[in-house]
Amino acid sequence: MRKKIVVTGGTGFIGSRLVHRLAASGEDVYVLVRASSDLASLKECLDRITLVYGDVTDIASLSGAFEGAEEVYHCAGITYMGDRKNPLLQRINVEGTQNVLDACRRAKVKRVVHVSSITAVGISGPNRKFNEESCWNFDTIDLEYARTKHAAEKIVAAAVKKGMDCVIVVPAFVFGAGDINFNAGRIIKDVYKRKMPFYPLGGICVVDVEIVVDCLIAAMKKGRTGERYIVGGDNVSFKELAQTIMDVTGVHQRSFPLPIWAAHAVSFLLKFSPERKKISKLFNMTMFTVASKFLYFDSSKAQRELGMRYEPFAESIRRTFEWYRERRMLN
Repeated sequence: MRKKIVVTGGTGFIGSRLVHRLAASGEDVYVLVRASSDLASLKECLDRITLVYGDVTDIASLSGAFEGAEEVYHCAGITYMGDRKNPLLQRINVEGTQNVLDACRRAKVKRVVHVSSITAVGISGPNRKFNEESCWNFDTIDLEYARTKHAAEKIVAAAVKKGMDCVIVVPAFVFGAGDINFNAGRIIKDVYKRKMPFYPLGGICVVDVEIVVDCLIAAMKKGRTGERYIVGGDNVSFKELAQTIMDVTGVHQRSFPLPIWAAHAVSFLLKFSPERKKISKLFNMTMFTVASKFLYFDSSKAQRELGMRYEPFAESIRRTFEWYRERRMLN
Protein backbone atom coordinates (compact mmCIF):
# COMPACT_ATOMS: atom_id res chain seq x y z
CA MET A 1 0.00 0.00 0.00
CA ARG A 2 1.36 3.42 -0.98
CA LYS A 3 2.02 5.91 1.78
CA LYS A 4 -0.04 9.10 1.83
CA ILE A 5 1.93 12.29 1.15
CA VAL A 6 0.42 15.75 1.71
CA VAL A 7 1.80 18.94 0.16
CA THR A 8 0.76 22.38 1.37
CA GLY A 9 1.37 25.28 -0.99
CA GLY A 10 1.13 22.86 -3.89
CA THR A 11 -0.15 25.48 -6.32
CA GLY A 12 2.90 27.70 -5.79
CA PHE A 13 6.11 27.58 -7.79
CA ILE A 14 8.21 25.20 -5.69
CA GLY A 15 5.22 23.27 -4.38
CA SER A 16 3.75 22.62 -7.82
CA ARG A 17 7.06 21.33 -9.20
CA LEU A 18 7.30 19.03 -6.18
CA VAL A 19 3.75 17.76 -6.75
CA HIS A 20 4.50 17.06 -10.41
CA ARG A 21 7.62 15.09 -9.46
CA LEU A 22 5.89 13.07 -6.75
CA ALA A 23 2.92 12.31 -9.00
CA ALA A 24 5.21 11.22 -11.83
CA SER A 25 6.89 8.82 -9.40
CA GLY A 26 3.56 7.17 -8.66
CA GLU A 27 3.24 8.48 -5.11
CA ASP A 28 -0.15 8.87 -3.40
CA VAL A 29 -0.16 12.67 -3.38
CA TYR A 30 -2.70 14.89 -1.64
CA VAL A 31 -2.52 18.64 -2.19
CA LEU A 32 -3.98 21.09 0.32
CA VAL A 33 -5.80 23.86 -1.58
CA ARG A 34 -8.31 26.58 -0.85
CA ALA A 35 -11.63 26.73 -2.68
CA SER A 36 -10.33 29.87 -4.41
CA SER A 37 -6.94 28.39 -5.39
CA ASP A 38 -5.78 28.73 -8.98
CA LEU A 39 -4.95 25.21 -10.14
CA ALA A 40 -3.25 26.24 -13.40
CA SER A 41 0.17 25.09 -12.21
CA LEU A 42 -1.21 21.60 -11.54
CA LYS A 43 -3.37 21.08 -14.63
CA GLU A 44 -1.00 18.51 -16.15
CA CYS A 45 -1.19 16.20 -13.14
CA LEU A 46 -4.68 16.76 -11.71
CA ASP A 47 -5.72 13.25 -12.74
CA ARG A 48 -2.94 11.75 -10.61
CA ILE A 49 -3.38 13.69 -7.37
CA THR A 50 -6.09 14.21 -4.75
CA LEU A 51 -7.16 17.70 -3.73
CA VAL A 52 -7.87 18.33 -0.06
CA TYR A 53 -9.62 21.57 0.81
CA GLY A 54 -8.40 23.66 3.71
CA ASP A 55 -6.56 26.83 4.65
CA VAL A 56 -3.39 26.99 6.75
CA THR A 57 -4.73 30.13 8.45
CA ASP A 58 -7.85 28.25 9.64
CA ILE A 59 -6.89 25.50 12.07
CA ALA A 60 -10.40 24.01 12.03
CA SER A 61 -10.20 23.44 8.28
CA LEU A 62 -7.08 21.30 8.74
CA SER A 63 -8.68 18.78 11.09
CA GLY A 64 -8.89 16.01 8.51
CA ALA A 65 -6.32 17.17 5.97
CA PHE A 66 -3.42 15.14 7.35
CA GLU A 67 -5.26 12.08 8.66
CA GLY A 68 -3.43 8.94 7.58
CA ALA A 69 -0.52 10.89 6.12
CA GLU A 70 3.01 9.66 6.73
CA GLU A 71 4.82 12.58 5.11
CA VAL A 72 4.00 16.29 4.79
CA TYR A 73 5.83 18.89 2.74
CA HIS A 74 4.97 22.32 4.10
CA CYS A 75 5.55 24.60 1.10
CA ALA A 76 2.74 27.06 1.82
CA GLY A 77 3.88 30.62 2.33
CA ILE A 78 3.59 34.12 0.97
CA THR A 79 6.50 36.09 -0.46
CA TYR A 80 6.09 39.85 -0.31
CA MET A 81 8.81 42.48 -0.50
CA GLY A 82 6.80 45.57 -1.30
CA ASP A 83 6.89 48.92 0.46
CA ARG A 84 3.57 48.46 2.27
CA LYS A 85 2.85 46.24 5.27
CA ASN A 86 1.10 42.98 4.47
CA PRO A 87 -0.73 41.29 7.36
CA LEU A 88 -0.90 38.01 5.42
CA LEU A 89 2.82 37.49 6.06
CA GLN A 90 2.20 36.91 9.77
CA ARG A 91 -1.01 34.94 9.24
CA ILE A 92 0.34 32.57 6.59
CA ASN A 93 4.07 32.27 7.25
CA VAL A 94 3.98 32.22 11.04
CA GLU A 95 0.51 31.30 12.28
CA GLY A 96 -0.02 29.02 9.27
CA THR A 97 3.14 27.08 10.08
CA GLN A 98 2.03 26.64 13.68
CA ASN A 99 -1.39 25.44 12.53
CA VAL A 100 0.09 22.91 10.10
CA LEU A 101 2.46 21.49 12.70
CA ASP A 102 -0.30 21.26 15.30
CA ALA A 103 -2.53 19.42 12.83
CA CYS A 104 0.33 17.11 11.84
CA ARG A 105 1.03 16.31 15.48
CA ARG A 106 -2.60 15.39 16.11
CA ALA A 107 -2.65 13.24 12.96
CA LYS A 108 0.58 11.51 14.01
CA VAL A 109 2.38 12.41 10.78
CA LYS A 110 5.76 10.68 10.72
CA ARG A 111 7.86 13.47 9.15
CA VAL A 112 7.44 17.08 8.03
CA VAL A 113 9.76 18.90 5.62
CA HIS A 114 9.42 22.66 6.01
CA VAL A 115 10.36 25.04 3.18
CA SER A 116 12.07 28.16 4.50
CA SER A 117 13.94 31.05 2.84
CA ILE A 118 17.51 32.37 2.73
CA THR A 119 16.18 35.54 4.36
CA ALA A 120 15.73 33.36 7.46
CA VAL A 121 19.50 32.75 7.43
CA GLY A 122 20.85 36.27 7.04
CA ILE A 123 22.93 38.82 5.13
CA SER A 124 26.43 37.58 4.40
CA GLY A 125 28.43 40.48 3.01
CA PRO A 126 30.41 40.44 -0.27
CA ASN A 127 33.42 38.40 0.84
CA ARG A 128 31.90 35.58 2.85
CA LYS A 129 29.20 32.94 2.57
CA PHE A 130 26.69 32.22 5.31
CA ASN A 131 25.86 28.66 6.28
CA GLU A 132 23.29 26.88 8.44
CA GLU A 133 25.06 27.96 11.65
CA SER A 134 25.29 31.68 10.81
CA CYS A 135 23.59 34.16 13.11
CA TRP A 136 20.42 35.71 11.68
CA ASN A 137 20.92 39.43 11.09
CA PHE A 138 18.09 40.41 8.77
CA ASP A 139 16.62 42.50 11.56
CA THR A 140 19.01 45.23 10.38
CA ILE A 141 16.58 45.71 7.48
CA ASP A 142 12.87 46.38 7.95
CA LEU A 143 11.73 43.34 5.95
CA GLU A 144 8.64 41.69 7.39
CA TYR A 145 9.00 38.70 5.06
CA ALA A 146 12.40 37.82 6.53
CA ARG A 147 11.12 38.22 10.07
CA THR A 148 8.18 35.88 9.46
CA LYS A 149 10.28 33.19 7.76
CA HIS A 150 12.76 33.36 10.65
CA ALA A 151 9.88 33.08 13.13
CA ALA A 152 8.49 30.08 11.25
CA GLU A 153 11.83 28.28 11.59
CA LYS A 154 11.71 28.88 15.34
CA ILE A 155 8.27 27.26 15.43
CA VAL A 156 9.62 24.21 13.60
CA ALA A 157 12.59 24.01 15.99
CA ALA A 158 10.22 24.15 18.96
CA ALA A 159 8.14 21.32 17.48
CA VAL A 160 11.28 19.20 17.13
CA LYS A 161 12.09 19.76 20.81
CA LYS A 162 8.61 18.42 21.61
CA GLY A 163 9.32 15.23 19.69
CA MET A 164 8.20 15.93 16.12
CA ASP A 165 10.35 14.73 13.22
CA CYS A 166 10.93 17.84 11.08
CA VAL A 167 13.59 18.90 8.60
CA ILE A 168 14.07 22.43 7.21
CA VAL A 169 15.06 23.08 3.59
CA VAL A 170 16.23 26.60 2.77
CA PRO A 171 16.10 27.37 -0.97
CA ALA A 172 18.11 30.22 -2.44
CA PHE A 173 16.70 32.54 -5.15
CA VAL A 174 14.84 30.03 -7.32
CA PHE A 175 14.62 30.12 -11.11
CA GLY A 176 13.12 27.44 -13.30
CA ALA A 177 10.44 26.21 -15.65
CA GLY A 178 6.96 26.40 -14.15
CA ASP A 179 7.29 29.84 -12.57
CA ILE A 180 3.96 30.96 -13.97
CA ASN A 181 3.57 33.82 -11.50
CA PHE A 182 6.98 35.33 -12.33
CA ASN A 183 8.70 35.05 -8.98
CA ALA A 184 12.43 35.11 -9.78
CA GLY A 185 11.32 34.90 -13.40
CA ARG A 186 10.20 38.53 -13.23
CA ILE A 187 13.85 39.55 -13.63
CA ILE A 188 14.14 37.55 -16.85
CA LYS A 189 10.95 39.10 -18.22
CA ASP A 190 11.93 42.64 -17.31
CA VAL A 191 15.46 42.37 -18.70
CA TYR A 192 13.98 40.88 -21.88
CA LYS A 193 11.58 43.83 -22.15
CA ARG A 194 14.37 46.34 -21.42
CA LYS A 195 12.77 47.53 -18.19
CA MET A 196 15.91 47.39 -16.03
CA PRO A 197 18.12 50.39 -16.91
CA PHE A 198 19.97 50.07 -13.61
CA TYR A 199 20.93 47.36 -11.16
CA PRO A 200 21.60 47.20 -7.40
CA LEU A 201 25.11 46.71 -6.08
CA GLY A 202 24.43 43.55 -4.08
CA GLY A 203 24.43 39.87 -4.93
CA ILE A 204 22.34 36.74 -4.52
CA CYS A 205 22.65 32.96 -4.38
CA VAL A 206 20.65 31.31 -7.17
CA VAL A 207 19.43 27.77 -7.80
CA ASP A 208 17.14 25.89 -10.18
CA VAL A 209 13.76 24.69 -8.94
CA GLU A 210 14.41 21.09 -9.97
CA ILE A 211 17.47 21.00 -7.71
CA VAL A 212 15.29 22.31 -4.87
CA VAL A 213 12.75 19.55 -5.54
CA ASP A 214 15.56 16.96 -5.54
CA CYS A 215 16.62 18.17 -2.11
CA LEU A 216 13.10 18.31 -0.68
CA ILE A 217 12.60 14.66 -1.54
CA ALA A 218 16.08 13.78 -0.27
CA ALA A 219 15.41 15.67 2.97
CA MET A 220 12.27 13.62 3.50
CA LYS A 221 14.19 10.39 2.94
CA LYS A 222 17.49 11.05 4.70
CA GLY A 223 17.65 14.54 6.19
CA ARG A 224 18.54 14.62 9.88
CA THR A 225 15.77 15.54 12.29
CA GLY A 226 15.92 19.18 13.36
CA GLU A 227 18.54 20.12 10.78
CA ARG A 228 18.31 22.87 8.18
CA TYR A 229 19.81 22.55 4.71
CA ILE A 230 20.64 25.51 2.48
CA VAL A 231 19.98 24.62 -1.16
CA GLY A 232 21.76 27.05 -3.44
CA GLY A 233 24.18 27.26 -6.32
CA ASP A 234 26.23 30.09 -7.75
CA ASN A 235 26.63 33.30 -5.76
CA VAL A 236 26.41 36.12 -8.29
CA SER A 237 26.23 39.91 -8.28
CA PHE A 238 23.10 41.44 -9.75
CA LYS A 239 25.31 42.92 -12.46
CA GLU A 240 26.44 39.42 -13.43
CA LEU A 241 22.89 38.10 -13.20
CA ALA A 242 21.54 40.82 -15.50
CA GLN A 243 24.38 40.34 -17.98
CA THR A 244 23.80 36.59 -18.10
CA ILE A 245 20.09 37.11 -18.75
CA MET A 246 20.94 39.51 -21.59
CA ASP A 247 23.35 36.97 -23.06
CA VAL A 248 20.76 34.18 -22.86
CA THR A 249 17.87 36.22 -24.27
CA GLY A 250 19.91 38.09 -26.86
CA VAL A 251 18.32 41.35 -25.71
CA HIS A 252 20.81 43.98 -24.56
CA GLN A 253 20.21 47.25 -22.75
CA ARG A 254 22.59 49.78 -21.29
CA SER A 255 22.37 49.26 -17.56
CA PHE A 256 23.98 51.33 -14.83
CA PRO A 257 24.92 50.57 -11.21
CA LEU A 258 22.65 52.35 -8.76
CA PRO A 259 23.83 52.78 -5.16
CA ILE A 260 21.16 52.77 -2.50
CA TRP A 261 21.43 56.50 -1.76
CA ALA A 262 20.79 57.31 -5.43
CA ALA A 263 17.95 54.78 -5.57
CA HIS A 264 16.01 56.82 -3.01
CA ALA A 265 16.25 59.89 -5.25
CA VAL A 266 15.30 57.95 -8.38
CA SER A 267 12.36 56.34 -6.59
CA PHE A 268 11.07 59.74 -5.49
CA LEU A 269 11.37 61.25 -8.98
CA LEU A 270 9.67 58.28 -10.64
CA LYS A 271 6.54 58.89 -8.56
CA PHE A 272 5.92 61.98 -10.68
CA SER A 273 7.15 60.65 -14.01
CA PRO A 274 5.23 58.96 -16.86
CA GLU A 275 8.42 56.91 -17.38
CA ARG A 276 7.56 54.84 -14.29
CA LYS A 277 5.73 52.27 -16.43
CA LYS A 278 8.93 51.64 -18.34
CA ILE A 279 10.74 50.55 -15.17
CA SER A 280 10.51 47.08 -13.62
CA LYS A 281 7.90 46.51 -10.91
CA LEU A 282 10.77 45.05 -8.91
CA PHE A 283 12.04 48.56 -8.34
CA ASN A 284 10.61 49.47 -4.95
CA MET A 285 12.76 50.65 -2.09
CA THR A 286 12.19 47.60 0.10
CA MET A 287 13.24 45.22 -2.66
CA PHE A 288 16.12 47.45 -3.76
CA THR A 289 17.43 47.74 -0.21
CA VAL A 290 17.58 43.95 0.07
CA ALA A 291 19.14 43.63 -3.39
CA SER A 292 21.85 46.10 -2.39
CA LYS A 293 23.04 43.58 0.21
CA PHE A 294 24.87 40.31 -0.38
CA LEU A 295 23.00 37.08 0.23
CA TYR A 296 25.78 34.60 -0.49
CA PHE A 297 25.51 31.07 0.88
CA ASP A 298 27.41 27.83 1.32
CA SER A 299 25.42 24.75 0.27
CA SER A 300 28.08 22.16 1.06
CA LYS A 301 25.97 20.58 3.82
CA ALA A 302 23.17 19.81 1.35
CA GLN A 303 25.76 18.46 -1.08
CA ARG A 304 27.20 16.13 1.56
CA GLU A 305 24.02 14.94 3.23
CA LEU A 306 21.31 15.27 0.58
CA GLY A 307 23.40 14.64 -2.52
CA MET A 308 22.60 18.09 -3.93
CA ARG A 309 23.93 18.50 -7.46
CA TYR A 310 25.51 21.63 -8.88
CA GLU A 311 24.52 23.32 -12.12
CA PRO A 312 25.86 26.60 -13.57
CA PHE A 313 23.15 29.21 -13.06
CA ALA A 314 23.19 30.21 -16.73
CA GLU A 315 21.68 26.81 -17.56
CA SER A 316 18.71 27.49 -15.30
CA ILE A 317 18.27 30.97 -16.79
CA ARG A 318 18.32 29.49 -20.30
CA ARG A 319 15.80 26.76 -19.43
CA THR A 320 13.47 29.24 -17.73
CA PHE A 321 13.64 31.67 -20.64
CA GLU A 322 12.89 28.93 -23.18
CA TRP A 323 9.94 27.76 -21.07
CA TYR A 324 8.48 31.27 -21.05
CA ARG A 325 9.14 31.82 -24.75
CA GLU A 326 7.54 28.53 -25.81
CA ARG A 327 4.37 29.57 -23.96
CA ARG A 328 4.49 33.15 -25.24
CA MET A 329 4.53 34.49 -21.70
CA LEU A 330 7.06 37.25 -22.39
CA ASN A 331 4.85 39.40 -24.62
